[in-house]
Amino acid sequence: MADQKYVTLHDDGRVNGNVEISHQVIEILLGIATSQVEGVYEMRGTISNRINSLFGRMNHGKGVDVAFEDDNVTADVFVYLEYGVSIPKVSLEIQRSAIEQLKFMTDINLSQINVHVVGLIAKKPNGDVERVTTDKKE
Repeated sequence: MADQKYVTLHDDGRVNGNVEISHQVIEILLGIATSQVEGVYEMRGTISNRINSLFGRMNHGKGVDVAFEDDNVTADVFVYLEYGVSIPKVSLEIQRSAIEQLKFMTDINLSQINVHVVGLIAKKPNGDVERVTTDKKE
């Protein structure tokens, strides 16, 4: 199923036709659900994501990798958290929120979600932001 670009939702047979959801849509849903969790500063992105954001183009699926194998859907989310938050609590809330949103919006069960905290963002008293990371992709 790795070569497919869409996930097909199965019906109980009452309606003719298919519903197909792009993998990118699932990444966007998970990215938005993750970004809305309190304590998440931002998602990990690439240089092109940063350049696009300067021009006002947001990629809500950045920092999310989704894999499909048989009937299992797994996701990896890569986040920067605000300095001072409880990493385990925020990570559990990210998992809960992502599972709930994906189930509600697509009826797809997320079998596994891995949260990768790739850095912390510390806000200085003067308003500057200090990025503390060991992420090689930055």
